[in-house]
Amino acid sequence: MVISLAATVISAEMPPAPGDAASFPSPLQKKTIVFLGDSITAGYGVGRNEAFPALIQKKIEEAALPYEVENAGLSGDTSAGGLRRLDWILQRPVDVLVLELGANDGLRGLSPGVMQSNLQLIIDKVKAQNPFIKIVVAGMQMPPNLGSEFATQFQKVFADLAAGNDAVLIPFLLAGVGGHRDLNQGDQIHPTAAGHKVIAETVWQNLRPLLGQR
Repeated sequence: MVISLAATVISAEMPPAPGDAASFPSPLQKKTIVFLGDSITAGYGVGRNEAFPALIQKKIEEAALPYEVENAGLSGDTSAGGLRRLDWILQRPVDVLVLELGANDGLRGLSPGVMQSNLQLIIDKVKAQNPFIKIVVAGMQMPPNLGSEFATQFQKVFADLAAGNDAVLIPFLLAGVGGHRDLNQGDQIHPTAAGHKVIAETVWQNLRPLLGQR
């Protein structure tokens, strides 16, 4: 079911600052997975340790894999906003990018074509830093009240990005969560801690094969 995300545009909270040049990991240190997203990634309304990126970090540790997660979620962010802050995020090497942006573009009625261009520029910039980077594109859906044609064009952007960039596609990040009242907060927009657990399982199923063996 498609969840209405009409109130996702909310106040901003900057993610933790990445390490400076002196703290860049050596080849023997852990690799970095960056979750670049909006309020869903940021964990709006739940503890940051309850948001799905933190739950992915726990799964990584349980699997004894040499990766660390950086939550670069920013409430209210758009594809253009993610592009603007990308240089700051890329101050440290990125080995895996989970791209979760676009919902706020759709809710503001911005052109899916412009959104796709912004997201492609993000992908191009991370590939310029690391040609071997692995990318996961987290797809979203728009509520039907925005029009079926717009919703179709919006959803197609994520599939096209994944296909054109050899990226893994999560067709709908909120699968099993969107439209389920018991898994969303009172606004029926942002997932509860239980909802984030469902999201983490969806992401892990797609992310885990990219991380190799322990």
